[in-house]
Amino acid sequence: MSASLAERPDFRVIARWIEPSSQVLDLGCSDGSLLRLLIDELDVSGYGIEIDDAGVLASAQRGINVIQQNMEDGLKLFEDQSFDTVILSQTLQTIHRTADILRETVRVGREAIVSFPNFGYWPHRLSVLQGRMPVSKSLPFQWHNTPNVRVLTIRDFEALAPDVGVKILDRAVLHNGRLVSVGANWRGSLAVYRVKRS
Repeated sequence: MSASLAERPDFRVIARWIEPSSQVLDLGCSDGSLLRLLIDELDVSGYGIEIDDAGVLASAQRGINVIQQNMEDGLKLFEDQSFDTVILSQTLQTIHRTADILRETVRVGREAIVSFPNFGYWPHRLSVLQGRMPVSKSLPFQWHNTPNVRVLTIRDFEALAPDVGVKILDRAVLHNGRLVSVGANWRGSLAVYRVKRS
């Protein structure tokens, strides 16, 4: 695996769960950097979905097949199990219709990878106890300019998953690039899940 993949521990976890030469859809692909790495390292093919003009342009400049679309409208462009893997990397917390998007994600992909910053991480809890919204490496924005419209914890996601027809296959919880196994909901700042339709 290249040095560029090694620089992002969450990308490394995601890449571990992607089959070489498979079909991938990256929802909320931003500048296309994750999909570009997967194409270069694992010879995947696929598409990115992004709504932001700058992200669409950056993705296109990286040679990514990118579709400019608001995911809140669903993924009607794609039939059931159109992709081997659908990725929702640190995008879930920016979506209003969270349950609907999760259902659509596992409908369109045979498997899916979902990651999000864990609001249950202990310094986040401490900030709230001190009367302030948290700002950290995983939640880098102030309350008034954040793109995040939802805050969720590892336990929140694991409680929601079965309610929306999502089966959890695997989980990696990270902090500062290291896997957290004990006390993950309060010691981990980023959660990454491999899931499928139940």
